[in-house]
Amino acid sequence: MNPITSRLAAKDLTLAYDKKTIVDNLSVTIPDGEFTVIIGPNACGKSTLLKALSRVIPPTAGQVILDGKAIHRCPAKEVARQLGLLPQNSHTPTGITVADLVGRGRYPHQSLFGRWRHEDSQAVAEAMAATNIAHLADRHVEQLSGGQRQRVWIAMVLAQQTPLLLLDEPTTWLDITHQIELMELLRELNQQHGRTLVVVLHELNQACRYASHLIAMREGAILAQGKPSEIITAELIEEVYGLKAVIIADPVAGTPMIVPVGR
Repeated sequence: MNPITSRLAAKDLTLAYDKKTIVDNLSVTIPDGEFTVIIGPNACGKSTLLKALSRVIPPTAGQVILDGKAIHRCPAKEVARQLGLLPQNSHTPTGITVADLVGRGRYPHQSLFGRWRHEDSQAVAEAMAATNIAHLADRHVEQLSGGQRQRVWIAMVLAQQTPLLLLDEPTTWLDITHQIELMELLRELNQQHGRTLVVVLHELNQACRYASHLIAMREGAILAQGKPSEIITAELIEEVYGLKAVIIADPVAGTPMIVPVGR
């Protein structure tokens, strides 16, 4: 078996909030060019791990490695040119328009004097088109619905045009149509444009359908990782979620489909 090539990894990572340890001595390698999805129950450490991988929170111990260097020793703007993050809760500045917010994704690529270039305008236009929000360009973000605001934030991350994309529950607030549109867009970014994706998802069957690499977490530890077809079993779902389920083939994609048994 060939070793996994990776620009992003965590080694012996311990993460804590208010002195409460959430993740303890965890190591993980994010495979280059894959669509990695992290699954697990609430409060298992998924979002905390994603924040550490994206340099938002510092580790108590261990380190995150980006391109062979400890990420916290890299200049912020250098990291932002390589790695884009959509956090779980984004705070919208008051009075900002959709186009202006999406345009903020271009900050890492601008010079010291912030001169706006043709490629910046093109990146913003492409990101808004991809998320179907071009018609909202002049609207104030605070006037939009939750689903529309989520698509604006996703567009901002896309406009950043980084080779690594980390998204924390990006389908939150989206109806089923926009959920599928987003997941198809992310798969296209991965398969056709070579972006490496790391996405936290709660919807297990979407995770199984779209992920090429799956990481299953519980209580701050990784219980299994690999291709969905190789690791998703009824035993794993019960171990991770305490849920009895039957695993069948998705009739459309052929990927594992999880059917809860119930009580």
